Amino acid sequence: MRAMIVDFKTRSRPREVETKIAFMTLTLFPIRLFFAAFMMLLAWPFAFIASMGSDEQELEKPLSWWRKIVDILLKAIMRMMWLAGGFHWINVKGRRALPAEAAILTVAPHSSYFDAIPVTMTFASIVMKAESKDIPVWGTLIKYIRPVFVSRSDQDSRRKTVEEIKRRAQSEGKWPQIMIFPEGTCTNRSCLITFKPGAFIPGVPVQPVVLRYPNKLDTITWTWQGPGAFEILWLTLCQFHNSVEIEFLPVYIPSEEERKNPVLYANNVRRVMAEALGVSVTDYTFEDCQLALAEGQLRLPSDTCLLEFAKLVRSLGLKPEKLEDDLDKYAASAMKMKKEKVDLKEFSAYLEFPISQTLESMFALFDENEDGIIDIREFVIALSVVCKPSKTLETIQLAFQMTSTHLLSCTHTLQKTISMLIR
Repeated sequence: MRAMIVDFKTRSRPREVETKIAFMTLTLFPIRLFFAAFMMLLAWPFAFIASMGSDEQELEKPLSWWRKIVDILLKAIMRMMWLAGGFHWINVKGRRALPAEAAILTVAPHSSYFDAIPVTMTFASIVMKAESKDIPVWGTLIKYIRPVFVSRSDQDSRRKTVEEIKRRAQSEGKWPQIMIFPEGTCTNRSCLITFKPGAFIPGVPVQPVVLRYPNKLDTITWTWQGPGAFEILWLTLCQFHNSVEIEFLPVYIPSEEERKNPVLYANNVRRVMAEALGVSVTDYTFEDCQLALAEGQLRLPSDTCLLEFAKLVRSLGLKPEKLEDDLDKYAASAMKMKKEKVDLKEFSAYLEFPISQTLESMFALFDENEDGIIDIREFVIALSVVCKPSKTLETIQLAFQMTSTHLLSCTHTLQKTISMLIR
């Protein structure tokens, strides 16, 4: 946002910018905010009535005539809500595929809550946190589009979510299309980060959808270290006009190899979408973004190799989300070992992975003295940082648990691990 303001200042004087924002805040902003809130409240009773008594079997049936009318009314109300926000027209390119042609719509880049525009235009199902359905008014609108809910309290939620996506995708058009943002987090749209494989595990055709916000002043982008949600809303509503482009690309039909390899499928779809957007791709992921923030919390230098370690972990097929559940098992296994130092063969047996170039590269990260042995505790602590980047205290507690001797030994192990990550 700071860079955006600086860029805007090159076109006009700072005083003019402040004056314009102040004028819009006192005039246009409250009117737009009231009208948008009114439209959302107006949509609530229609969504509530249409959602009453809907069981799973009924949802798989074609919409009845009155539900079709409700569908049209809700889409019109939502369009008026975006109109109130300054999105006077929405430029749509390409043709949206039918559910039988592509059960899944993959949308990128994901950069803002304004990305809900294509959701309200299509009323496609989305993947949402289960807690969202309890939000007053908004929760009812969410339930109307029959989302796939993810529960944070359920440890098996990720597997159930993938299974539900797969079941709906293979229903031959009985369920509405599922709209998924495969990046898994908001970015600044300068590139496409690694796609999560969830949308590609079913192995069915997907339709890529790309979003663009060709505005001179970017008030849309909402990232972790950017302005807050209300500030984004305030600045966006203060703009007289906001542009958005939605382009439906041709349906991507996976090859037999891509059906068997969701990661390959995801990477190839990402490449097609990046070419359409004219941006590059990066192998960084949502978890890498968390690690980057963890580096700041741990006060690690910018040249830390945390991200390199995380890439090696993923290359071995060890997914951070699954590792969080298995971390205690790895820690207990390490504490039961008769010796703390292990060689490459023993390290391979510990992880239950065959020796490979990737495993050797990971081993080399911890082989500080280049004597062919590593301290297995350092590996477990580093693994904890990757699995729980925002939970520094839990990593420190694990380090103490991993050390059966006195405090000095634990402190030394922590220091060595941090030294390895910086090296």
